Amino acid sequence: MISVDRKRLADGREILYFDESPHSDRVAEDPRDLPHVAPASEMRKDPLTGDWVAFAAHRMNRTFMPPANENPLAPSTPGELPTEVPSPSYDVVVFENRFPSFAMNAEIEGPDELLDMVPRLPARARCEVLCFTSDPQASFKDLPVSRIRTVIDAWAHRTAELSELPGVKQVFPFENRGEEIGVTLQHPHGQIYSYPFYSPRLAAILHSSQAYDGDLFQAILDREVAADERIIARTAHFTAFVPAAAKWPLEAMVMPNAHAPNFAALNDDQRNDLANLLKQLYAAVDRFFDGVDKTPYIAGWTQAPVDHPEDVRMHLQLFSLMRSPNRMKFLAGSESSQAVWINDTTPERIAARFREVWNV
Repeated sequence: MISVDRKRLADGREILYFDESPHSDRVAEDPRDLPHVAPASEMRKDPLTGDWVAFAAHRMNRTFMPPANENPLAPSTPGELPTEVPSPSYDVVVFENRFPSFAMNAEIEGPDELLDMVPRLPARARCEVLCFTSDPQASFKDLPVSRIRTVIDAWAHRTAELSELPGVKQVFPFENRGEEIGVTLQHPHGQIYSYPFYSPRLAAILHSSQAYDGDLFQAILDREVAADERIIARTAHFTAFVPAAAKWPLEAMVMPNAHAPNFAALNDDQRNDLANLLKQLYAAVDRFFDGVDKTPYIAGWTQAPVDHPEDVRMHLQLFSLMRSPNRMKFLAGSESSQAVWINDTTPERIAARFREVWNV
């Protein structure tokens, strides 16, 4: 059973330690001299698409690929520069992002509308960093199943609390891995964004779900299991499969077999089952391409809207922009401009490759 230890960083941001066992070396005070900042995060609604676009100019000078001795996500140790984590050890730690895209104290100056048709608002929500381990050389796939379970508990804890923030509509845990993806910190970590609106993906999913006569997610699972062409693995509580309309050269989805809107709704058996499945899945991702030890990927958890938990089943979308060993798929005109994807392979081939490397 994990315990949660809450502290504050020097600038007032919250930090939470998710402890698997007691840490007698816990440091309560952050020794750094950090100013309290009200980020100038704002959002504007595109009158053509109806999508909200966030602006966070203060992120322009955020930390970029620091040397090993300046890793801001490592534990703070004597004789080294203090980091974002004041304690010299931790299991899993979560803290508010120092350079957030969204912030509860965001303020903007100027009019609340442009051109009499573009609403302009402070981008008020919360962005957090979640470090999976204090080991800077590890990856998610290297974590023991017990640590993955702790991460799942942390996702559940943060989902529940962030969902209670005023104005928050969606909570999105995700991980980016690899310089090819644009990662600026190599330490194994993910992020949790809360949004004050629905992302375009969630809005589209919600629309499809509400328009479908029945449970759309159960219908997809039932048909995928019956077809058995794109199933990667199936456990008591979860199914991993390649979506029939997969957009990426490597793509996998993990979905609970019964409706669950978010991590907070999962019981102990489901969380244990998911931890074991994720251990296998992430290991298979790193075996997918011959000669590639660390496949660059994005792993994002779509959870139900805060105000419509019954209409969307949580699911993982894990994908890579790598199309063949060390060759990346670049999103050019069709994808970037019109969001019309052309995949360089087929979902059936992707699933076959996953099954081939699953138990190696």
